[in-house]
Amino acid sequence: MTKTIFRPMLRRAAMALCAATLSLGAVPALAQGLFSPAIKVNDQVITNYEWNQRTLFLQLLRAPGDPRENARKQLVEDRLKLDAARAAGISVTNSDIANGMTEFAARANLSADEFVREIGKAGIELQTFRDFVQAGLAWREVLRARFAGRVQISEAEVDRALSSQGGGSSVRVLLSEIIMPADPSNAQQVQARAAEISQYTTEAQFAAAARNYSATPSRGRGGKLPWQKLEDLPPPLRPLVLALAPGEVTEPLPLPNAVALFQMRAIEETEYSPPSYSAIEYAAYYMAGGRSEQTLAQAERLKARVDRCDDLYGVAKGQPEEVLDRDALPPEDIPTDIALELAKLDPGEVSTTLTRANGQTLVFLMLCGRSPAVEEAPDREAVITGLRNRRLESLSNSFLEELRADARIVFYE
Repeated sequence: MTKTIFRPMLRRAAMALCAATLSLGAVPALAQGLFSPAIKVNDQVITNYEWNQRTLFLQLLRAPGDPRENARKQLVEDRLKLDAARAAGISVTNSDIANGMTEFAARANLSADEFVREIGKAGIELQTFRDFVQAGLAWREVLRARFAGRVQISEAEVDRALSSQGGGSSVRVLLSEIIMPADPSNAQQVQARAAEISQYTTEAQFAAAARNYSATPSRGRGGKLPWQKLEDLPPPLRPLVLALAPGEVTEPLPLPNAVALFQMRAIEETEYSPPSYSAIEYAAYYMAGGRSEQTLAQAERLKARVDRCDDLYGVAKGQPEEVLDRDALPPEDIPTDIALELAKLDPGEVSTTLTRANGQTLVFLMLCGRSPAVEEAPDREAVITGLRNRRLESLSNSFLEELRADARIVFYE
C-alpha cells in the first residue's frame, strides 16, 4: 500500500470512524462508563475505551472480519502474551517499541510520526498503536526463549521440501469490478459515488451499481469477473484484494480518467504452481473521439480486422508515430489501469475500456504475449526459514491456546 492510496483512505475513513465510534463504542460506554471494565484477563482489566480504540484501529487498517469481535479477541490475547512475558522475565524497552512502530509504519511507506498523525485524525490515540506493537514484540521474545531449541530443521526435512516444490499452490480470487470514467467535469460526483459504493456489503448492491455506472464490458454481468490468479492482478492491487473478506469492497482506486472499485466474492487456494512472467508485451493504439458511439463502433470494426499486435502497424501506417505504443515491461512496471485490463486478456485479445486525454482518446489495447520468467535454483536457506517459521507458528498457536485455557477471563458485556 503506497502513500498515495493509504493517506486518502485514512482521510475518508476518519469521517466514517467518527460515526463508527457512536455505533460501535458509545453504547457500552454510556451503559457502563468509558473507562469501566469490559473484560478482565486474570488480574488485568481491559476497558471499554481500549476496546473501542482497538476496534477503530482494526477498522482503519481494513483488517478482514468483524472489527469489534477481532478487537476483543486481540486484546485478550495481548494480555495473555504480556502475562507470559512477565512470567518469563522478559520486558520490551521503549527503544524496542519505537523501532517496532517504525517498522510497522514503513509497511504503508510512512514514518512512525506520519503514521501516528494520520491515525490521530481518525481519533486513534498513540497509546493504542504503542500497545498493539508492544504485545507483538513481547510475544516474539517469549517464543524465542521458549521454543528456540524446538525449531531446528534437519537436512532431511529440507530435502523433502525441495523435492515437493514442483507442485505448490496458488491463490485464486473471484472479483466484481466497477470502473467509472472520470474527467474534470464530473470528478467530484464520481468520487462521491465511489465512496458510497466502497461501503457496500452485498453482491446485489454492487451488481446494481456496476450495471448503472461501470464502463467495462462486465457491466452487463453486474461487474462479475471469472476466477483470476492473484499473480495476474497488478502488484498494487494484490494486498488490497487479500485484505478483503467476501462481500467487502476496496477503497476507490484512482486511475487515469477513471475510478475503480473491486468487490471480493470468493477466494480459494488451488493445488497449482502458477507461472511467473519476466515481461508482458502489449500494444496500445490511440483513437480520437473517446468513448463516443462512432469511435466505439470504429474500434469494433478494427477488432474484426486484427489478430495480433503486428497487424496494428498497418493500421497506424501514415499516422503520427505517437498513435501506437508497443511495450514489453515487467508486470510491476505496467500502469495499473493497463495491467487490470491485460489480466483479463489472452494473446491477441483486445480491450476498449480505457481512455486518455481526459476521456477524449480511446485506448485500443491488445495483449501481444507474456514471457515466462527463468526459473532459479531453489534457495535452500529460504526453504529452511519457511519451515522454521511454520513450525514456530504452530508452536505459538498451541501455547496461546494453553494460556487461554488456564486463564480466568471475564466478559462484562
